This record gives sequence, structure tokens and C-alpha cells, in this order.
Amino acid sequence: MKLITLLFAIVILAACATKSTSEYPQNLKTSLTKTELQDKIKGGWAGQVIGCTYGGPTEFRYNGVMIPDSVVIPWDSTRCLWYYENAPGLYDDVYMDLTFVDVFEKEGIDAPASSHAMAYANAEYMLWHANQAGRYNIINGIMPPQSGHWLNNPHADDIDFQIEADFAGLMSPGMVNTSSEICDKVGHIMNYGDGWYGGVYVAAMYSLAFVSDDVDFVVTEALKAIPQESQFYQCIADVIAWHKQYPADWKQTWNETQKKWSHDIGCPDGVYRDFNIDAKINAAYIIVGLLYGEGDYGKTLDISTRCGQDSDCNPASAGGILGTMLGYSNIPEEWKRAVYPVEDMDFKYTTVSLNDVYEMGTKHALQVLEKNRVKTDGEKIELTVQEIKPVILEVAFEGHYPVERKNIGQALDTKTKEIFLEFTGNGFALTGGVAKADEKGSDIDLQLEMSIDGGVPEKFIMPSGFSKRRHEVAWKYQLPDGPHKVNIKLLNPTAGFKVKVGDLVVYSPKKPQTEM
Repeated sequence: MKLITLLFAIVILAACATKSTSEYPQNLKTSLTKTELQDKIKGGWAGQVIGCTYGGPTEFRYNGVMIPDSVVIPWDSTRCLWYYENAPGLYDDVYMDLTFVDVFEKEGIDAPASSHAMAYANAEYMLWHANQAGRYNIINGIMPPQSGHWLNNPHADDIDFQIEADFAGLMSPGMVNTSSEICDKVGHIMNYGDGWYGGVYVAAMYSLAFVSDDVDFVVTEALKAIPQESQFYQCIADVIAWHKQYPADWKQTWNETQKKWSHDIGCPDGVYRDFNIDAKINAAYIIVGLLYGEGDYGKTLDISTRCGQDSDCNPASAGGILGTMLGYSNIPEEWKRAVYPVEDMDFKYTTVSLNDVYEMGTKHALQVLEKNRVKTDGEKIELTVQEIKPVILEVAFEGHYPVERKNIGQALDTKTKEIFLEFTGNGFALTGGVAKADEKGSDIDLQLEMSIDGGVPEKFIMPSGFSKRRHEVAWKYQLPDGPHKVNIKLLNPTAGFKVKVGDLVVYSPKKPQTEM
């Protein structure tokens, strides 16, 4: 059955891949007015906020399971305002987006990756997973693209850039290759491989949402931006095929996706656990929402949310893409009215409001269009719909399969200054972090060193401050397959501080039989 599904997916996508721009649907829009352009950009940003808000109460509360129909997800005109005032951290995907928008605003649309990297690394907001690992790398001198590379970032395949790439598509109407170029610059700050592809794909769907109101076309056509050899492509191709096979049953497609694509490899927090922040599976939930939502705004958000896992960011992406397609003026009032009270309020950690980004986003899109020599005649814009080219192939954790997870449960402190670990495989990741007795006290940098099999020690720091923390204690990949001994020492033991060591995740070059 799996072989049949895969072949079905290949046939569907191969048929689409052979199209030239001259064979696009006849209703493909090749021109917009500036008013329509801004309406779509407003729809993208507002839609993202609406979707994020709707899924907020369920975020990571349903891992590896669907949210039952019996669970009522509240919605009314006060929901956005409540989160703005009481839990503004919900909008981390939006204010991360705005960090990059602000760099473009200050330095122009050709701002270098280093400017984006430094802006987000030094921002006040808290980060997790690939974002935090990238921030740590940048603060400690590892700049992009190496800051997002899987050898330096165990979270390279995580969802982070996928939830932050909206801006790239919104500033590239109809120009998927241009949005991919922007994604290359920004997305490798924190991600690589499938993690980066998540952002490229989401941005591509935004870009195409300016020129087509056919959800199936946008979902399928945007996938051309992703290399077919990648697992990200294969996962989304499966979802598209299952939608064809089960057109009236999104839950069956969810079940098929769960069976085949729910095994996390990279994220040390998700390996062998129901929690899954991998870009592929969460992108699949965006697509389930879009395809089965059939252009209905509320249905799209609800399905994408009920797929679970990162169930605020996934409907945020689906809601933003559909919001761009519909335009702000056509988002149903029952959904849109919730953003009215907050459109002039700055997002937490920024000096930018929705009304600000409506204007900035439109300006940046017009600048990108001008740079690409798109013709404008007064109010009318003649769009150049680019023939999509796939980005380069990147594979994170290639030849690395998790085979064991075990709790270490130790701590490095003034009494225990070193630990010894043994495992057999070709790589490992060790979870944990710094704890301090006085949470309100001053922060320090704990200094450690790690040696593997008696080799030259590798020194690193673990800041006690949350915003500068190292997300894992240690990791190393591409080791010779076999037994290894790891020694980790705390070089400056300090009263009131300790490094808590959690779980050891072990990798092997051989794929476990149960996952074949």
C-alpha cells in the first residue's frame, strides 16, 4: 500500500512538474493593482495573527494525537487582544518575522545575512530549539550559514524558519525563486535541510497566493521549489496524494502521515517522544488544513489546528497563506474582527504593529518588484510569474538514525566536576542545561570541555542566562561507528550553579528495522 501511495504521489507531482509557465491555469493573475497588492499583504499578516491566536490554547498540548471534535476551541472578537495583553509570547512566529522585516526597513532589501543574524541574536525575546541554537552560535562567533548547519545545530530540521518565513513570500508576489533567494539568506541562520525547506515551501505558497486562488494549485506548484530527493518533498507529496485518495476524510490522511512521518531524528527533545517539532510533520498539517479546508477560512484553521503538535504556528501559516489568497477585505468578518482592537498595538519586543507592517510589507514588495524589473503603470502592476526552480539539496543528519535514548540524570557542580559516558554508534546528543539556586541573581558563563575517546578537548561555555543559553549540553555527529567514551568537565565550578545532564540520544549509521 505504501508503494502504491508513493507512486501515486510521484505521478501527480511529475505531471505538475512538466508544466511551463505558458501552461499555468488560465485564471492565473498576471496583474494586480497596488490596492489589491496591499489588500493581499494585509490579508497575509492579519491571517497569520488570526491563525496563531485560534490555535494558541492548544499549542503542544496534543502531541501525536488529533484534537478531538469534542474539544471546543474558543473564538470571539476579544481573543487577539487577550493574548496581546496577557500572553504576548504566543506571537513569537510573528515578532520573529518582524525582526527581519525591520532589518529590510532599516538597511534595504539587499541587507546581508549578517545583519539579520545579529538583529535576532541580540533581540530581547526568548527563543527555543533551532532559533536558540542559532542564537548561541552567533553570539559565540559561528555565523550563518554555519549557525544553522546540523553539525553545529542539533535542531537544524526543526520548525523554526518555517514559522518565520512568511515575510519572504509576502515581499515576492508571484516570484517564488526570489522568495527562495531571500530564504537562503535568512533561513540558514537557524536551519538547514528539511528545516530550511519548510520556510522555502511556506514562502513559495505565499508568493503564489498573490496570483492564484486555487488552493490545490498553490500547494502543489510551490512544492517545485523543493528538491524531489529530500524527505520534506516526499512527505508533502504523500499528503497531496493521500488527499486525492481520501478527499473527504482529513483524519485518514492525518493517520497515514502519522504512521509514516512522525519519527523525529534530529531534535534531542523529540527523539523517541510524542513531542515533534520537526518541520516536515508540521508542514504536513499546514497542507492538510489548506487542502481539506477547500478555501473556507474557518474550516482551514480548525483542521490545521486539530492536527496537533505546533497547533498555533501551523494554523498561523495556513491562515496567512489563505489570507493572502483571499485578501484582507475578503477574510470573513467573524474571524477578522478579532484583529481590529490590536492593529495599532506594537507586538511585544518590537516597535511594529500590524498597521505598520501592512505599510512596510507593501513597500518592500514594491521594491522587490522594481528590482526584478516588473512593469508598473500607475496603479497597475504587471506581475512576472517565475518558472519555479528547486533550491539546492541539503540533507541533515544523513547516515544518522537514533537507536537509543537513556536518562543520565547527573549534574556537574562544585562536588561532581566531571562525568563519563559510554555509547556505541556514530553520534550522540546530550540534553540538559544550567540551573542556578537564585533565579533572580546574577548570571555567569560556566566553562566546560569535552573530550571523545581521549582526543583533544573541545572547550565551550554554558551561560546561565536563559536568552544566551546553550540548548544542549553537548553533541557530536559523524564519529566512526563503534564504541566511544565521552568525558565532560566543568572547569569553573561555582557555588549556586550547576549543569543538569538529562538524556543521552545515541545514533547509528544503520536504520532500525522497525522504521524500514
